Amino acid sequence: MKTLQALIFDVDGTLAETERDGHRVAFNLAFEEFGLPWHWPIGLYGQLLRVAGGKERIRYYIDRYQSTFQPGNIDHLVVALHQAKARHFQALVERNVIPLRPGVRRLIAAAQQQGVRLAIATTSAKDSVIPLLEHLLGPESPTWFEIIAAGDMVPAKKPAPDIYQLVITAMDLTPATCLVIEDSPQGLEAAIAAGLTTVVTVNDYTRRCALPGASLVISHLGEPSQPFEVLWGDAYNAYYFSLDLAQALLHP
Repeated sequence: MKTLQALIFDVDGTLAETERDGHRVAFNLAFEEFGLPWHWPIGLYGQLLRVAGGKERIRYYIDRYQSTFQPGNIDHLVVALHQAKARHFQALVERNVIPLRPGVRRLIAAAQQQGVRLAIATTSAKDSVIPLLEHLLGPESPTWFEIIAAGDMVPAKKPAPDIYQLVITAMDLTPATCLVIEDSPQGLEAAIAAGLTTVVTVNDYTRRCALPGASLVISHLGEPSQPFEVLWGDAYNAYYFSLDLAQALLHP
């Protein structure tokens, strides 16, 4: 039997509802700061989320929607915009507008109690992830994760498997003993390509996405008083996500 040894979490949209009211708003504030007449409404941002990585998203938007825009140095502008966006995102985190998703704190606490190792694999920059963890889970929370693998640590971002391969290698684990919790098609594709069993907790942007290969697709991790909705797969009669369910999914 394959025994669960580690949980690997994505961050944005998985641990917390960061996308619509966090990163999207921060991008718009950065555009405003730079005097750019750009705005990413909720619907458009959902399309842009298909591009992994903030700097990559800005560049894609310019190429696709602002093709006549000709800055003196586009690379410099993209980096500067992304840095400004990071500052605005941190301010939003501190204003408590970004909530932790249901079941996250409970599941992490259970893993700590039972000796299941924890890791993070995200396309976000580490300087955005650390303050988010500290604010939502507590000042010591970044130390709970053996590795916080961020997008700038690997050659290719999700849907490439690089970030998950980095985590597995750094923790000296085999894919068969790990379970990933993701929220998007790109993250799911990356995890599956690394040979990892993956659960998807959808959000408003990914609820209607095709998610082939997921072992389980649910609305959120759930709580005893807040059951999840099973969108696809077998939850083995569970109504909130537990380590027992994680173990069951490793050997269906």
